[in-house]
Amino acid sequence: MSGETDLKTLISQMRPMLDPEPYVFCTFASKGLQDLADYQPIGLFAETEGLTAILPVERARELGLAEAEWFRRITLTVHSSLEAVGLTAAISTALAAKGISANVVAAYFHDHVFVPEERAEDALTALRDLANGK
Repeated sequence: MSGETDLKTLISQMRPMLDPEPYVFCTFASKGLQDLADYQPIGLFAETEGLTAILPVERARELGLAEAEWFRRITLTVHSSLEAVGLTAAISTALAAKGISANVVAAYFHDHVFVPEERAEDALTALRDLANGK
């Protein structure tokens, strides 16, 4: 199953779902993938400067990193294709109009939007409004 590519369909069927768990974006210059496995990262990305990990706050706390900004994940539950065009732009635009930053991670089945914890409910409302054509 390759996922949906039609932008109108993606937006109307995205059904944003707010994860109750807060997350922290952390970076590690000297840790590898195996070093972080026990901390249950939900996302990892290797950059030149180091390894970025998206960790549950409780796991980040074990590393002394829970004081960083907390984010909440909103999953767009529609199965979006990695070749879909415009979904990231549409959700970023809707959130930007409300002054909400968005860190988008596209995974194989769904897109995930990380927003500042204190604006999570506002972001969820904005994305639901987008899906409902408002």
